[in-house]
Amino acid sequence: MATVQLFSQFPCKARVSSSAISKYLPKTPVLVPMSSICRRPVLSTRGIAVSRADFRARATDAEDEWGSDLVETGSATLMAEEAIEAVEETERLKRTLVDSLYGTDRGLNASSETNAEIGDLITQLESKNPTPAPTEALFLLNGKWILAYTSFVGLFPLLSRGIVPLVKVDEISQTIDSDNFTVQNSVRFAGPLATTSISTNAKFEIRSPKRVQFKFEQGVIGTPQLTDSIEIPEYVEVLGQKIDLNPIRGLLTSVQDTASSVARTISSQPPLKFSLPGDNAESWLLTTYLDKDIRISRGDGGSVFVLIKEGSPLLNP
Repeated sequence: MATVQLFSQFPCKARVSSSAISKYLPKTPVLVPMSSICRRPVLSTRGIAVSRADFRARATDAEDEWGSDLVETGSATLMAEEAIEAVEETERLKRTLVDSLYGTDRGLNASSETNAEIGDLITQLESKNPTPAPTEALFLLNGKWILAYTSFVGLFPLLSRGIVPLVKVDEISQTIDSDNFTVQNSVRFAGPLATTSISTNAKFEIRSPKRVQFKFEQGVIGTPQLTDSIEIPEYVEVLGQKIDLNPIRGLLTSVQDTASSVARTISSQPPLKFSLPGDNAESWLLTTYLDKDIRISRGDGGSVFVLIKEGSPLLNP
């Protein structure tokens, strides 16, 4: 048996007759100690002897050659599915946040419960920030951003409480020019006759992957622009009290005509520019979330700002 096993390790395709084999065999049996016999089982395939250890090694090699590709493909598919789920979750959070801002007048009229809900959504969104180094992605920062929410309740408190009748804050925006490292903060006011704006111009410097430093240089009062259509409301609200305008509508129409003539004269004048005091000339912002639609920033006073990129579908309710 041992001789046959030894022979099978040297396979040959030529046929060997039994007489030829017996020619080389001893005439008397030879006793071989069992310890000298290899007890490792041998698999034979078409005359080729292969040990189980060799078979396992070759099977492992085959698995490495073909199975690794399958494993890598499966891992890539799983990673792609997880990435898609993460994007969908982020988009859902963005829409939920924007919906929660409805009716809050940029956060100035939000209740404490609403502010808490908005704050929680902001924190969740910040944890999924796709741009960990916003100042290294200036192409995303570049452009006009519309303020949708702020926790800074001191922003134009008089107007938010209706102290000035017939005038409201129409838009608050920030325009970033990343090529020239400039920022313009602008507030647009809308009245029954015209719209105007007050802006501040600043230079900014990059201080960290998330932080920029502003140095304000100039303020600008824009030239009033006449509205296309002027409508006199039925009432105005002053300090929480409604005042009916119907009894004096005729008088208001006459005043409106005179004011419109004055507004045309004023609108032909250039914007009024003025310097800013040094005490309020510097500030900084930390951008904690940034993508093509939404930017979340935190200011040096602890306030938070949510801004939406001009042209984003999120601006449409």
